[in-house]
Amino acid sequence: MTSFSFGSLLTLSAIFRSVLIIYGEWQDAHMEVRYTDVDYIVFSDAASLMASGKSPYLRSTYRYSPLLAFLLIPNSIFHRCWGKFLFSASDLLVGFFIRTILKKRGVPENLCIGSVMVWLFNPFTFTIGTRGNCEPLVCAMVLKILLCLMNGQLLQAAFWYGLVVHFRIYPIIYALPILLILNPNLFKSDQSPALQKWSQRDEEAPQSKLGLRLAHSFSPWFLIRTMMTKERILFGLISSSIFTFCTGLFYYLYGWEFLHEALLYHLTRTDPRHNFSIYFYHIYLHHEHEFSVVEKLISFLPQLVVQLVLVFSFSQDLAFCWFAQTVAFVAFNKVITAQYFVWFFCLLPLILPWSKMKFKWKGLLSISIWTGAQLHWLMWGYLLEFKGKNVLIQLWMASILFLAANTAVLSLIINQHKLSALFTLPENTANNTKKSN
Repeated sequence: MTSFSFGSLLTLSAIFRSVLIIYGEWQDAHMEVRYTDVDYIVFSDAASLMASGKSPYLRSTYRYSPLLAFLLIPNSIFHRCWGKFLFSASDLLVGFFIRTILKKRGVPENLCIGSVMVWLFNPFTFTIGTRGNCEPLVCAMVLKILLCLMNGQLLQAAFWYGLVVHFRIYPIIYALPILLILNPNLFKSDQSPALQKWSQRDEEAPQSKLGLRLAHSFSPWFLIRTMMTKERILFGLISSSIFTFCTGLFYYLYGWEFLHEALLYHLTRTDPRHNFSIYFYHIYLHHEHEFSVVEKLISFLPQLVVQLVLVFSFSQDLAFCWFAQTVAFVAFNKVITAQYFVWFFCLLPLILPWSKMKFKWKGLLSISIWTGAQLHWLMWGYLLEFKGKNVLIQLWMASILFLAANTAVLSLIINQHKLSALFTLPENTANNTKKSN
């Protein structure tokens, strides 16, 4: 692992992705099963419409920000693979951000390289980008926000956060932990926050001491008294302004159609097609009828409760908090597709150096549980979709098993994680806070 430099790893990854994109063009032309994601065709069609001065929403099933179609206009000018190379370049940028974040926290080079490889050579990640899915763009923006926060660049972090929530609504779940981390004892606008460095030592004493101080800083009474800080107000104003500006601009250009397809659709989405979610079967049976408020609450409340528990438990360890939030958000969502897994795969390398889990055996066990449950679901999905078998009940049971697998693996990861706050709390600040209470 140490024989690889980061530059050579990035070069190899770029060549590998380029070969996959070229191979994908060949497979699309010569084989019945296409390599290119159907969403990429939708993106390209929307970009072509925008290039000709029309609304991208004239393309049915285009349910994304017009920014995405704008970025893919070169598809119809230069080559249809432009977007694939753009998304794959974003893949590499994510790898660069992962290494930068870990190096800033003092992680040794060999661990950095190993963590980056988990992203760059993960089959889910390199196929998503080369098949033409836009998720690597979102992952790059999410990691850019974390990096800006680590550098004390509050304005930049707020800008990228407003933009990414407009581009893809799911990062809204990161709002609360970001606001919590911007408390006046940890984050000051006149100086860069002090980062908690990685340590190879297993002693819990330093971490426990820091944890006790942080627990005091995150206590409900302290939060109530310090909620309206300059940093939090500034972050909220800038991020909401960027989101509102982008949303208002495209509403002016494309009207209600934009608002419904790009934003409201994702908030109220109930997909009757089979997917990994445990709710798909109920939606499939009742999709022709309006769902009651009680039914909507039943599906939303577990997701909300789990999010709040994770945020107030781990927000000081921001990267780990985001990872746990994302896994839980995807697992409990009303619609789950394979591309959603990339949302937490980009955060996984950021927590590996702080994991006590050994690859053998707990690591292998976690991978086996998660992959096995997914393959089990895919088997029933194949029988339903390609063989026409009536296996909806079996597929629903497989979805329940997949939720159980996600929950078990996340619980194991949490249990094996060494909590490490992103920012350190100065001793004099902690003492002053303690005396004032």
